[in-house]
Amino acid sequence: MPERSPRGTDIPRLTWAEVCARRLERHGLTGGAGHADPVRAVAAMAGTHAQVPGAAELAIGLRTEGATRSDVRAALWTERDLVRTFGLRGTVHLFPAADLPLWVAALSAVPQPPNNGFPENVRMTPDQTEAVVAAVADALAEAEEGLTVDELSEEVVARTGPWAGDLVMPAFQTKWPRWRQAMHLAGIRGHLCFGPNRGRKVTYTSPARFLPGDVGTTDRRAGLSHVVAAYLHAYGPSTPKRFAHWLGAPVRWAEEVFAALGDGLEQVDVEGRTAWVTAGDTAPATAAPDSVHLLPHFDGYAYRVGNQPPELLYPGRAAERVLPGNFQPLLLDGAVAGLWHHRRSGRFLDVTVECLTPLTRSRRDELAHRADRVGEILEATPRLTLGPVSVGGHA
Repeated sequence: MPERSPRGTDIPRLTWAEVCARRLERHGLTGGAGHADPVRAVAAMAGTHAQVPGAAELAIGLRTEGATRSDVRAALWTERDLVRTFGLRGTVHLFPAADLPLWVAALSAVPQPPNNGFPENVRMTPDQTEAVVAAVADALAEAEEGLTVDELSEEVVARTGPWAGDLVMPAFQTKWPRWRQAMHLAGIRGHLCFGPNRGRKVTYTSPARFLPGDVGTTDRRAGLSHVVAAYLHAYGPSTPKRFAHWLGAPVRWAEEVFAALGDGLEQVDVEGRTAWVTAGDTAPATAAPDSVHLLPHFDGYAYRVGNQPPELLYPGRAAERVLPGNFQPLLLDGAVAGLWHHRRSGRFLDVTVECLTPLTRSRRDELAHRADRVGEILEATPRLTLGPVSVGGHA
């Protein structure tokens, strides 16, 4: 599917500013457009990256009217309306618990890369991979409470064989057992999710045990339709290539998924480039993208991975200063215009913002308001400083 719009075609046209406005509004980042609760905010983001729990709490809080990190934690661990598990790209995400069967159906349909890039002495055979996934599923289904990773490892090795416990996977200056290269597959297939911490230790449990309601399976086509629609609503207009990058899927497979949806999708033009939206979803945002925002780690990464070419999302100096690293981005009118860092010190939160473009007095006032909101979400008193960010990006 070409990215350049054919000349003379009569298709809806959107400017980059209109695309930014739509995305900000749908993410709940436009003034007065915040979502009613954390679950709706996560749904509107098509899942929230949650490798770092604090970053996910901030990302959701920024999109939810009046919410703090305590509200996000309650939705996850008390009401259990959110679930933390392995999702797109094999990374940890939050999803609405009610939507988990749809995500499992869609993610299970994504072709997995052979060998996952591991050397021969580390990788598992397809049969070994399936044995590990089955062992994880059985162990968690039988455990009345969640298992720590060490407890789960003992169960997997006991159910498969000593080879699964070989310490061969390089990980954070140590070695993990061989079986853990398939751990994300157990999550993607709906056999594993995170449970409440046991002290400082992470636990894993079975979604069927942990979540309310029915978390059974659903049709793959229904799952893919849901995920494509959620993605295009949050990050569209977009292309199969960008969808593949966001999902962690082969481009040709993504093209086939888009083609199979047929009339359910519609072409639009974004400043000379062809992109797709859900059919009929061409209305502009209700307000211009005239705003300042502070996005946390991985939220900015998702904002980038989700859609537009870097030359549009990272204009000017942002391409050199912010794009290469996983920094917390400063958004100006929906595009990256700087970076920021925060550090907690007792009840205070020191917020440093490095602007790459001059700010008017009104924009400085708005930035101070955004810093106050960050402090409110993280339940601390913010102290704002404008100046260089000296720390590196997140690993």
